[in-house]
Parts: sequence; C-alpha cells; structure tokens
Amino acid sequence: MHRAGMDRKAREMSVENAFAVTRPNLIHGRNILLVDDIFTSGATVSNCAKALKKKGAGNVSVLTLARTRLGTQI
Repeated sequence: MHRAGMDRKAREMSVENAFAVTRPNLIHGRNILLVDDIFTSGATVSNCAKALKKKGAGNVSVLTLARTRLGTQI
C-alpha cells in the first residue's frame, strides 16, 4: 500500500495487525535488529516490534536508513 499521502493516524491504522510471527521458536529470547528504509511516523517498525515482542523476542532495535517528517514527500 502506498502511504505517502497518509497522516499519522492513517499510517498507524494501515499497519495495525499487519505483522505476524509464524515461527516464534526462531526468535524466542533473541535480540532482533529491524532494518527499515525510511522512518516517517514509526508505525511500521512499532507494529512489527510489538508482534516480535508478543511472541517472545528479547530486545528489538531499529536501524533506519533515512528519516522524513510526516507529510514531507521524498
């Protein structure tokens, strides 16, 4: 889904419950590094991290290659 024109609330709703851990035994107790190309509102990484933590991941860290302000086109 293209989310460039969405506000913060719409971005959050577009990724809510979008991520699932299908093999929790592979992440249980492990530290995870999420890599995302662009950080805008944080909705994608936040929801992904929540899914990982819910299934038993240890620490979840995020590495982002670029950051933009919400509403700013790249």
